[in-house]
Amino acid sequence: MKEITFIMIKPDGVRKKVAGEIISRIERKGYDITRMELRHISRELAQEHYGEHQGKPFYNDLIGHITSGPSILMVVEGEGVINAMSAMVGCTDPNKALPGTIRFDYATTITDNIIHRSDSRESAKREITLFFN
Repeated sequence: MKEITFIMIKPDGVRKKVAGEIISRIERKGYDITRMELRHISRELAQEHYGEHQGKPFYNDLIGHITSGPSILMVVEGEGVINAMSAMVGCTDPNKALPGTIRFDYATTITDNIIHRSDSRESAKREITLFFN
């Protein structure tokens, strides 16, 4: 079944100049990028996006990181894309990510982990609405 999901290449991914490779990986899997935008995320938008983590010890680091530079925001479409992107992206902690995943290949820490992906249809819908109105 065709699905849509939200993908964000975070500021560290843009700074490291790996965005083109990440986009190529998505396209080589046969998925369509139906919307894409380079945007510097405001503190307010970051707080809304990461609202579920408010009050946790890492919350301020998340907000600081995601607002530290421009991100590439994407809507990606295709058969089983949510699970496929989860597998392609890898674990949040790059030290636990499997070889060949985006985070294994490019991320350095849990905070500087290059990429965000929606983890469910509900999250995808919420995040696409949040970032693309």
